[in-house]
Amino acid sequence: MRIPILITALAAIVAGLSACQTMTPEERRAADEQRCLGYGFRRGTDGFATCLQRIDLDRRAESRAQSAELMNDMAWDLNGPYVYGNHWRHHHH
Repeated sequence: MRIPILITALAAIVAGLSACQTMTPEERRAADEQRCLGYGFRRGTDGFATCLQRIDLDRRAESRAQSAELMNDMAWDLNGPYVYGNHWRHHHH
């Protein structure tokens, strides 16, 4: 019974990741550059490069947070929560 739930959850992860791919890498880069230009940075400067880097780091952090939230939700859906060691475990009966 857990395998279909796991397959469904993995499909949701893949669907979520593919939703992020609605823009091509080139389109995303162009949008990021426009955003940095809008902030007043000029191409070819350290500030512009830092702006692009921060946008990329923020996007990656958001992706990790969404993945962690999904995995947490999956743990609860699979009779969770599970805390191993000397801590409690909860199972639905």
